Amino acid sequence: MPVEILEIVVRANVQEQGTAAAAAITGNANEDDNFQRQQLIEEAVDQMLEVLRRREER
Repeated sequence: MPVEILEIVVRANVQEQGTAAAAAITGNANEDDNFQRQQLIEEAVDQMLEVLRRREER
């Protein structure tokens, strides 16, 4: 018998780097980190929009 998941809850804890560690990061490394964060956020938003579209189709 198949199981259908109707809702999923995801929780995440995000910790920022301390000031000493942040001071060690310069230039491109910081830009790459920001780019990766932006990509991750965009992907998460796209996935959530897809879930909402599917829910509305029902």
